[in-house]
Amino acid sequence: MTEIESSPDDTGMSTRVYIAGTLREAKQVEELLTNNNVGYTIKVEPYRTSILLGVRNGAAFYVDSNEVVTCRHQLASAGFRKGLTEE
Repeated sequence: MTEIESSPDDTGMSTRVYIAGTLREAKQVEELLTNNNVGYTIKVEPYRTSILLGVRNGAAFYVDSNEVVTCRHQLASAGFRKGLTEE
């Protein structure tokens, strides 16, 4: 089941795998993770797309540390490469 948290301290043993820059992109990533039975947490985080655009807020997706490699592969295979994070 999907878990959406608003507190930044609730990520525990999870790892950020993706940051979506738009609501549409966030909904698509959410659908992909849900369809693949991946439990995740979403939190709003600042990110920078370029020097000209400055800092924006995006939807950061966190998954259990044991699912990181599989989840990143699923996202990349579905064409979600721009927001993949390597931490």
